[in-house]
Amino acid sequence: MNRLRLKYIFFAFAALLLIIMVILSRNAGITCDEVLHYNHSVAVYEYFATQGEDRSALETPLTHLKYYGQFYDNFVTFLINWFSIDDIYGFRHLMSSLAGWLTVFVTALLAVWLSGYRTGIIVLLLFAVSPTFMGHAQNNLKDVPFALSYIAGTFFILKVLFPKADRVRFADILFLILSIGFSISIRAGGLLLICYLVLFFFIIAFYNRINEGKIDFGEYGKRLIIIVLVSFSAYFAGILLWPFALESPFRNVITSYRVMAHFPDTFRQIFEGKTEWSDFMPWYYLPKSMAITIPIVVFAGVVIFFACTKRILNSGKVMIWLIILFTIVFPVIFAIVQRSNLYSSWRQFLFVYPAIILISATGFSSLPDCLKKKHSRWVLIALAGLLSIHPLRFMAANPSYYYLYYNQFIGGLKGAYGNYETDYYYVSQTEASEWLINYLSANKTDTAIVKATYSVLWQFRDHPAIKTSYFRYEERSQHDWDYAIVVNRYIPPYQLRNGIWPPGNAIHLIYADAVPVCAVLERRSKNDYYGYEALNSGQTGKAIEYFEKAIRDDDRNEMIFYNFAAALYTDGQSGRADSLLRKGLEVNPGFEPIIMYLGNIAAAEGRNDEAIMFYERVTGINRKYFQAYVALSGLVAENDIRKARSILRECLVLNPQYKPAVEALADTYRQSDPEIAGKYDELARSIK
Repeated sequence: MNRLRLKYIFFAFAALLLIIMVILSRNAGITCDEVLHYNHSVAVYEYFATQGEDRSALETPLTHLKYYGQFYDNFVTFLINWFSIDDIYGFRHLMSSLAGWLTVFVTALLAVWLSGYRTGIIVLLLFAVSPTFMGHAQNNLKDVPFALSYIAGTFFILKVLFPKADRVRFADILFLILSIGFSISIRAGGLLLICYLVLFFFIIAFYNRINEGKIDFGEYGKRLIIIVLVSFSAYFAGILLWPFALESPFRNVITSYRVMAHFPDTFRQIFEGKTEWSDFMPWYYLPKSMAITIPIVVFAGVVIFFACTKRILNSGKVMIWLIILFTIVFPVIFAIVQRSNLYSSWRQFLFVYPAIILISATGFSSLPDCLKKKHSRWVLIALAGLLSIHPLRFMAANPSYYYLYYNQFIGGLKGAYGNYETDYYYVSQTEASEWLINYLSANKTDTAIVKATYSVLWQFRDHPAIKTSYFRYEERSQHDWDYAIVVNRYIPPYQLRNGIWPPGNAIHLIYADAVPVCAVLERRSKNDYYGYEALNSGQTGKAIEYFEKAIRDDDRNEMIFYNFAAALYTDGQSGRADSLLRKGLEVNPGFEPIIMYLGNIAAAEGRNDEAIMFYERVTGINRKYFQAYVALSGLVAENDIRKARSILRECLVLNPQYKPAVEALADTYRQSDPEIAGKYDELARSIK
């Protein structure tokens, strides 16, 4: 097929993909990050609107969002305010899809620049069958724009370092400044592109010196000046709409990079069938997350790329391909070596995916030249088509939940359920909210209390009589509510795999590929809540009466067992309390409060060995259940003071600010070394 025809196909398909992505963005749900980032972008808008008098954008102790440039979020919010757009999240999703499409298009243009329109068309096709990327392109204004900036920065770095003419085009320099500036304006990690630019420049100069035996210092001096000017221009362009960076343009950007490299907040998540903290994920968490969610057809293209290495080596573009490979491999290896705090699958590394697609597309494009037999070519082309069926079928069946995709390596989403995270972004809450609104309207219910596992305030904005707020699912019996919207995030894997979740009072379920990802609950009785209130107010007898009824209403709520046991133990019925706690563990074997309570009861009754077993079980399930370390050390200290101190120090490594552990460590020295005890006492007093 001639070049002109391929060019027409390329641009026609790119335009069609834009239309499809914009339409699909209308199906997008609101993510949990969107709520946080939109609220912060409003604070940023107020910062500039008041010329810095409103400082709320700089006061983010809980979210740490001041360390994000989040330029694209801010820009979209500026547009929302300037044009008085009412459908805030609908517009955000439209703009997210635009950033996603631009990421695809820039990657395709890079493919065209490298090897022609055929490769560019394959790039478009591979993106079109990439559910994870296409899902995030619907509603992720953080990771997708960063992916755009990263691949654009890579593209224009290559165009500046490897100009096709003797001189670098001004347009390429300008686009390089904009790309790097855009990257820094979203995350401080965009500084990597400046590092790449400088590093690759010197590597190329050194390579040419070795290869040609000489170097044109005048020409390379001019290019070095261009690179320095590009770097400084991009840097300052990147902080124009970033309040924290503007406060101290150099120090605060470096601070932000350090914070982002080791993000202070950690999260528990399911990986390989177990729940673990994000800062304790195994080293292979990132590569495995990519391996089980990227479509196999993309991997097939990558394999073909390396199988056709000889042709690529003969193309004269070895250095270019080495640089592209470096932009993929280096960030991943760096994160592994640095033991970065990683969570939510590999969404934070979506920025390396365009280059992976580029390599895969080049592999497929090289195939006809690598295989001499036509039959072999058609067999492999047919195989690529077959491998595309799995992601395409998933996308067709789940238009709002592309990002939940898992490939055949683990049996798709069904195989991942209970073993890996599914709706970690709470996207399904939007569909669940819409269903509940219609349900309440159909039943002529004007007022209700609705709890959700993440904010649904926006979804219910037109229904002020319906009060919404957040709650933790495991603590649902301790709150007053009529209906609840619960995503399967933070649900114990045991309950997911054994059908304990969704619970029996679910009146509607949201499915993705026959897997329940969200449940709408209707409260059948508030006896559990009344019992909890009575227990807290010291009305133990009344609490027991309520819990007797509550346990008959719902025998799959571990917190009811826990609170009921607390009431019974307070009433002197320790045997019955112990029995109830053990029944609660049948519902959730890893429920830490129950295991801790069993340990406390055993310790109070002098069954120290049993208590130690329970405390160790708690820390085995949740290494950050700090109170268990203190309780365990207290029992161990009776026979082994060194081990007791070791337990407390282990706790303080995890949380240096945990005051009870510092105080307990002081107590272990109280008799043997009062001076050391005094130092720990002083440290404890300094902790608020």
